[in-house]
Amino acid sequence: MDFATLDTLRHQHPAWRLLVADHAPLIASFLHRSFLEANARSLPQRELVLKLEDHLHTLRERLGEAAFPRAATAYLDDWAEDGRGWLRKFYPPDTDEPHFDLTSAAERAIRWLSQLADRSFVGTESRLRTVFALLEQMTDGTEVDPKARLAELERRKADIEAEMAQVRAGHVELMDEAALKDRFQQMADTALGLLSDFRELEHGFRELDRVVRERIATWEGTQGELLETVLSEHDAISGSDQGRSFRAFWDFLMSPTRQEELTRKLERVFALPAVQALKPDPRLLRIHFDWLETGEHTQRTVARLSEQLRRYLDDRAWLENRRIMQLLRGVEQHALAVRHQPPPGRAFMVIDEPSPSVELPLERPLFSPPVRLRMADADVLEASEDVPAEALFAQAFIDKERLRETIRHALQTREQVSLAEVLHEAPLQQGLAELVAYLDLASDDRTALFEDSRTQTLTWTDARGRARRITLPLVLFHR
Repeated sequence: MDFATLDTLRHQHPAWRLLVADHAPLIASFLHRSFLEANARSLPQRELVLKLEDHLHTLRERLGEAAFPRAATAYLDDWAEDGRGWLRKFYPPDTDEPHFDLTSAAERAIRWLSQLADRSFVGTESRLRTVFALLEQMTDGTEVDPKARLAELERRKADIEAEMAQVRAGHVELMDEAALKDRFQQMADTALGLLSDFRELEHGFRELDRVVRERIATWEGTQGELLETVLSEHDAISGSDQGRSFRAFWDFLMSPTRQEELTRKLERVFALPAVQALKPDPRLLRIHFDWLETGEHTQRTVARLSEQLRRYLDDRAWLENRRIMQLLRGVEQHALAVRHQPPPGRAFMVIDEPSPSVELPLERPLFSPPVRLRMADADVLEASEDVPAEALFAQAFIDKERLRETIRHALQTREQVSLAEVLHEAPLQQGLAELVAYLDLASDDRTALFEDSRTQTLTWTDARGRARRITLPLVLFHR
């Protein structure tokens, strides 16, 4: 918080530039309504222009026609310039129409402005309890002495048993209205803050991708060293603190049991009179579905960045191969030019062998004695009993082309799809044999991905009507 740092932030940080902009009320109100209230990750230009025109029309009716004279498209392009940095303008791979997304810096500025309004209730008890609970989790999670951990668990057990005894005796301690309001406000702030964290996390992934691209553009080493560097950067992204935290959050939220529990508890809390008196935001009732949507968008963004990076590397490899072919053709042209008039003197060019011969010791086969066949005379006996032939016609045939069509149909509306999602839309018809065929298709597909660090559980019903379940590494199919 020194003077030089704050002065630099005042001139360069997009959030600060938004707060001191001439039309800051227009910008903040429109972006808050279009992106934050609607929980929209990206909007096409045509839709966003219509929204801004309606917003400007309402303001001009109240403030006069000369209030905001520019067109809606000009305002959006101005807000997306590098000198502003409040919107991100990009072109999705499936369309030529530009899209706009709110930047993390603009969202932080807008949420800070929303906190300036006076709150009807300010509580401190729940935050103090949260501080103690977090400190307790950290101290217990880093305790290496088994006796100390057992003593702490025994203390908790005694407290729980004492509370159970009071409940059995009819002494049920209820939370008062002030405590309910305090905890609800803290829950709402944390829940809405998670949505903001997703956009900032996505921005961090894009920054890491930009750094990797800059390193590729200025790379002067070999192709193998470049690939090793890029793969290590990818591992650093997924293994970073942000990556591990996001993966743990996503695994926790993807549990159907957790989703049902969150829905049930939110409905019960919103029905409390103390909470209704706060006039809560109705979006909080489905906040966990908003988490799923924004988290899935972040997942698709990371997958899209990886795909673009792979294409970028393929283009560089193609350019290098083209350069090699040009050099070879140049050598051939020079050789043809001196074919009839070789340079005098010593040998012009000597090639011992057209290619190096490599012979490894373990590639030499060991001696194996030939198999000696023994011939024996025997009478051919005629079969006297009927042998059932149904087993020859009961072989299971898996149509892999039908499975490929199922995967392509699932990828029509998504950039990537997991094997569990494919089987949810098209359940297994031939049991384990069909599942093995899906895995065979994934292993042959270069765009498919096996994530050993994450698992998925698949269920189906076999021909006898029995439920089957199997746990596999996460399989992702990409478009």
